[in-house]
Amino acid sequence: MNMMKDNNRTVYVVGHKNPDTDSVCSAIAYAHLKREITGERYEARRAGAVNDETRYVLNKFGVEIPKYLADVRMQVQDASLHHITGVSPDVSSKFVWELMKKQNVKTIPVLEDDKLIGIATTGDIVRSYMDEYDNTMLSKAKTQYQNIIDTLNGELLTGDATRCFTEGKVTIGASSTEAMAEFIEKNDLVILGNRYESQAYAIDLNVSCIVVCQGAEVAEVLLRRAQAQGIVIIRTPYDTFTTARLINQSIPVKYFMTTGQLYHFKLDDYLDEIKEEITKTKIRDFPILNAEGKLQGFISRRRVMSAQRKQVILVDHNEKSQAVKGLEEAEIMEIIDHHRLGSIETMGPVYFRNQPVGCTGTIIYQMYQENGVEIPPHIAGILCSAIISDTLLFRSPTCTAYDRVAAEALSGIADIDMEQMACDMFNAGSNLEGKTSEEICFQDFKQFTVGNKVFGVGQINSMSGEELDKVRGRLQEYLPTIEIQRGLDMVFLMLTNILSESSEILCSGKGARETIIEAFDHPEQEEKLILKGVVSRKKQLVPVLVSAIQH
Repeated sequence: MNMMKDNNRTVYVVGHKNPDTDSVCSAIAYAHLKREITGERYEARRAGAVNDETRYVLNKFGVEIPKYLADVRMQVQDASLHHITGVSPDVSSKFVWELMKKQNVKTIPVLEDDKLIGIATTGDIVRSYMDEYDNTMLSKAKTQYQNIIDTLNGELLTGDATRCFTEGKVTIGASSTEAMAEFIEKNDLVILGNRYESQAYAIDLNVSCIVVCQGAEVAEVLLRRAQAQGIVIIRTPYDTFTTARLINQSIPVKYFMTTGQLYHFKLDDYLDEIKEEITKTKIRDFPILNAEGKLQGFISRRRVMSAQRKQVILVDHNEKSQAVKGLEEAEIMEIIDHHRLGSIETMGPVYFRNQPVGCTGTIIYQMYQENGVEIPPHIAGILCSAIISDTLLFRSPTCTAYDRVAAEALSGIADIDMEQMACDMFNAGSNLEGKTSEEICFQDFKQFTVGNKVFGVGQINSMSGEELDKVRGRLQEYLPTIEIQRGLDMVFLMLTNILSESSEILCSGKGARETIIEAFDHPEQEEKLILKGVVSRKKQLVPVLVSAIQH
């Protein structure tokens, strides 16, 4: 029973579609048992809406309804995401380039409040270096002075580094002051050397920023004047040529990043639905966002191909038509069931336990005993309720001595009266007032395949014959809709009266009524197909239908 698995992954324990009390409660109990035995992550899930009976049971014992598992196909979240450090839109292109080299990546996400606003690639960086920009580019890009300081490995002598260079051009003041007057204007950024006259003249012109090269000194009197005028002075160890060459690398990444219609996917996207888009584009890494739009990482083509299958344990069924969608893509770890062998195929050997008992809950109880795990009262309560439900409090012919022994032991642990519990459960489940025909028909519905025939069988249990009579007409009218929607050859619906221990069979589809008449040797002239003593779909109806269809 202890199978090898990845300790960091969650194994989903799930019952069949249109789950009944046994399907839901056995999943909860078995997930608890597996956690106790292994200490690993096993989570109960449901493959459909819970019915009123099951809801009553879970509420009585203070157990939460399992989360819905709609599909077990591989999703983006099943792949190994590449986590890349993001950057603010205001950081420099040089900073982004250095970060790319450090992380050995070709793509960097640009984030604002953890939300993706752009992508910077190596191609974007190269284009920013190679494209010819005019000398106003730094101000057009609203470059922060701190970016210039970092890019030039500089030192702030005066001014506010958090401000931005927003107007003017970048110039080099290597000539005389007379010549400087011809091309340097107010608000420019000037690259200078150690000449006092040039530094003083730039301050006289009220430029925005002065970059002093080769670590040159600036006189204290000039620093005071610059400070008073709000002029930023930066000292760099680089020479004038190197400074002029590097300064454009201080442009903020937001100026050249890729924006607009960004290729991205969500964590819950299915891989088979995004593979085509991934393979037809030239992008190497695709950003992945969560439901709030926040970046979770990146996925590549290689990581898509190496995604891990979801791991599942199936309880109370082994028919593919009854299983959660996408099962063919999942890794089935175990199957715990009490029905006939069905159509599910596995990739390799699995732990498969199938016993001819009245309830999967009975098997789960036995597994607790075999592993020496104490059963908590709430688990005992839901398992006992599952047995009561599936065996109709031991009235069903599917009930065995094992079911009785298990139920009695569990009722003692949970401290419940089984007769009273059965009455409360069945009353809760048989209340059909206010429900649509669809809700009633699918509260316990299963599909079966025999050769090339596919048929469905639903069952409604009620303590009141009058209640069944009230809904009979509209349910009969609804059956053809099920037949068409599900693509079934035949549909059968058991209206089971628990007190009289009998079932009326409603049916739809070519040959459906004739199949019931022939299978149970029922009088043809009787309008109602009432089968006395037939209360079990699993043991009394489905096997007879299968045999009749085969012959």
